[in-house]
Amino acid sequence: MLISGDRPSQFCPCGSQKPLAQCCTPYLQSQLAAPTAEALMRSRYTAYCFRDVDYLLKTEHPSRHTADSRQSIAATAQSLFWLNLKVLATAAGQPQDKTGMVEFVAIYQEGKTVGQLHERSQFVREQGRWFYLDGDILPPMQPKKNEPCWCNSGKKFKQCHGKRR
Repeated sequence: MLISGDRPSQFCPCGSQKPLAQCCTPYLQSQLAAPTAEALMRSRYTAYCFRDVDYLLKTEHPSRHTADSRQSIAATAQSLFWLNLKVLATAAGQPQDKTGMVEFVAIYQEGKTVGQLHERSQFVREQGRWFYLDGDILPPMQPKKNEPCWCNSGKKFKQCHGKRR
């Protein structure tokens, strides 16, 4: 995992526009527990970016763990390069809540293919800690043709992934 002191001005991959050291690093290094479901979801995205399998396992609800959880998470983390995260909606998930929901779109690259994960994730808070419980995969979202492309290329969608093939 990238240590925050290595590049203190680097923005966090989670899309918060905060320096990594002041965003997800304290969660990834177990200095703090994520205070909200959204903070946990963002830190899990960052963990996928850094291929931090230990953090991903630690923040997944124990009821989800199977004999091959580590292998499965590691395989996903190794095969995908995460490009962009956009949080679309949240419900509950605050420090006083027991459950929370975060809907997001995460853009990834696998080989030469760019794809999108649109998910509505459920979280549960137990003993003061948030855990990822499960998620519903939703249909991909498409930006309007004059909006920035979701792959973070800097081009308009119509000039990038919106081109008719």
